[in-house]
Amino acid sequence: MSDIVREQVADRVALLELCRPPHNFVDEKALTELADALLAYDDDDDVSCVVLAAQGKHFCAGVDLRGIGAAGIRRFYRQALRIFSGRKPVVAALHGAAVGGGLGLAMAADFRVAAADARLTANFARLGFHHGFGLSVTLPRTVGQQRALELLYTGRSVSGEEAVGLGLCDRVADDPRAAAIDFATQIADSAPLSLPAIRATMRRDMVAEVSAALDIEANAQAALLGTADFAEGIAASVEKRQPHFTSS
Repeated sequence: MSDIVREQVADRVALLELCRPPHNFVDEKALTELADALLAYDDDDDVSCVVLAAQGKHFCAGVDLRGIGAAGIRRFYRQALRIFSGRKPVVAALHGAAVGGGLGLAMAADFRVAAADARLTANFARLGFHHGFGLSVTLPRTVGQQRALELLYTGRSVSGEEAVGLGLCDRVADDPRAAAIDFATQIADSAPLSLPAIRATMRRDMVAEVSAALDIEANAQAALLGTADFAEGIAASVEKRQPHFTSS
């Protein structure tokens, strides 16, 4: 069964949904399917804008790291780069949690519409890990260097309401999916040849920077996979307790 649901929801607007409820953890397979589905719209003249949403309790609670290994991280990020490289604008609809790699996925979109009580978290340091999914580029581009450092160093959660104030999200809505579709419909009213041309111009530097950052992030993550602190961070997260790191 596919992890991705595709649907045409309005004139020139397509909906892509992650379908791994309740938490929508992503792995290489799910991300490959998502990238395939997103890039299929590149040559679809009936679609001008894409809404990225998810079924279940959360938008995406992170990456499934079980047994991933250094080679698996690099394969995963090859698919992540494909997410950034599509031609059509993307509006992400965020509900529940967008955590870790889930936040990275949300940041790959052009815009984010969030529920007021959505939870956005770059929790990598709280897991004894290094951030990934191009957040080295997308976070400071969106919220500024100092705020990005704060979010990465502390791993604190940001509500959808606060995220709009920070610039991390663009709109807050009671129904983020419906609001994202409305937003995407406004975008899709523009000339269909203009949109991909503008997106290519405006994101050219970012995609190149993300490509380089993914390699650096993958190396940093691979170096921390076997540490005691990473094992402790994961255990503490599962057991819902404070981690006790030992610099080992």
